Amino acid sequence: MLNHITIMGRLTRDPELRRTGSGIAVASFTVAVDRDFGGRDGGERETDFIDCVAWRQTGEFVSKYFTKGSMIVVSGRLQIRNWNDKDGNKRRSAEVVADNVYFGESKRGSEGNSSYGGNAYGGNSYGGNSYGNNNYGGNSYNAPAPSYGGYNAPSAPASDFAMLDDDDAQLPF
Repeated sequence: MLNHITIMGRLTRDPELRRTGSGIAVASFTVAVDRDFGGRDGGERETDFIDCVAWRQTGEFVSKYFTKGSMIVVSGRLQIRNWNDKDGNKRRSAEVVADNVYFGESKRGSEGNSSYGGNAYGGNSYGGNSYGNNNYGGNSYNAPAPSYGGYNAPSAPASDFAMLDDDDAQLPF
């Protein structure tokens, strides 16, 4: 079975960080995600408001670095919870349990050209799997951040490339 979800949107409010009785950090937040299409009449696109929860270091990371209006990318699993309201009625709630959290845009503000996505706190996720080969305990501290606006590979100097003749005998395969 597969239960994996990735969403990208803006936080509707500052994340709420709480602790369980045993001291484990848990952050709750809601992400506003625009749909890719407009309404039936071609009007404005609708927005879905998706509840998310992040545990332990991932929750602390979200609480520390994200605020209302921040673009966030959340990767995790969808969880359905059954519960009873104060009147005893049975209710169901869906939420995304975050495994990985990424910055969805460059940092805005007075800090010039530094960016969350490139250099702040190692460039990407704090909990779970992440990009790159520098994994220490499941976290990546120096790997490049995912670029959701397109990837621009660094260009190497032209002297690093050599032209091959049309002779197939020189090819290594």
